[in-house]
Amino acid sequence: MSKDFRYVGFLGFDVFGTVVDWRSGVARAAEPFLKEHRIDVDPLDFADEWRSLYQPAMERVRTGRRSWVKLDVLNRENLETVLARHDADFGSITDAQLAELNKAWERLDPWPDSVEGLTRLKSKFAIGPLSNGHIAGMLNLAKFGGLPWDVITGAEVARSYKPMPQTYLRSAEAVGLPPEHVAMVAAHNEDLAAARAAGLRTVFVRRPHEHGPDQTSDLEAKQDWDVVAESLIEAADALGCN
Repeated sequence: MSKDFRYVGFLGFDVFGTVVDWRSGVARAAEPFLKEHRIDVDPLDFADEWRSLYQPAMERVRTGRRSWVKLDVLNRENLETVLARHDADFGSITDAQLAELNKAWERLDPWPDSVEGLTRLKSKFAIGPLSNGHIAGMLNLAKFGGLPWDVITGAEVARSYKPMPQTYLRSAEAVGLPPEHVAMVAAHNEDLAAARAAGLRTVFVRRPHEHGPDQTSDLEAKQDWDVVAESLIEAADALGCN
């Protein structure tokens, strides 16, 4: 095992994009809804539009322009914004249908290497989300995809959204470890840069198709992260996890 990880006791994972394929899962859930309500948009494009509102919505919380709310609240508001853009008839859409579609974010398939990689990593480290997702959503997502978390940390524990430093620091505190004994595992260079600035170790896992076949972001490691891997299985190999 790398000497940098000799004293690491917890691996915190970005989840959306790093562990699970949000784009395909959201599109799958949206397709029958869009057909039923005659909304003329490709389901994958719909997923991309919905996701595009994710960071701006969190930024309003990060900057103090609105008080803390959980991610499922932001996702629901963003869903209604995207539907309105496509002239959805809200008179024919029930609140229960919107709530059900919003749960798409809790029913996302893991990437093919995720469960095996997490299981192997769990043999040497405590593991869990260090995600912007809310606790109930992370719990439901784990049950859906068979993700073997030990604990759930991240935004709701910290009451702040990444990449704010307190999200990483309060998550480390919640598992009883100093930041240098925690590693952030993510497919996003910005997330890892913020984690490193907060004192955490870093593991980059490349996910070149998170945003579909024409992805242009996070195709390669932008810094000398402590571990760079093509999959969670390769990350487990690098960290000596059988």
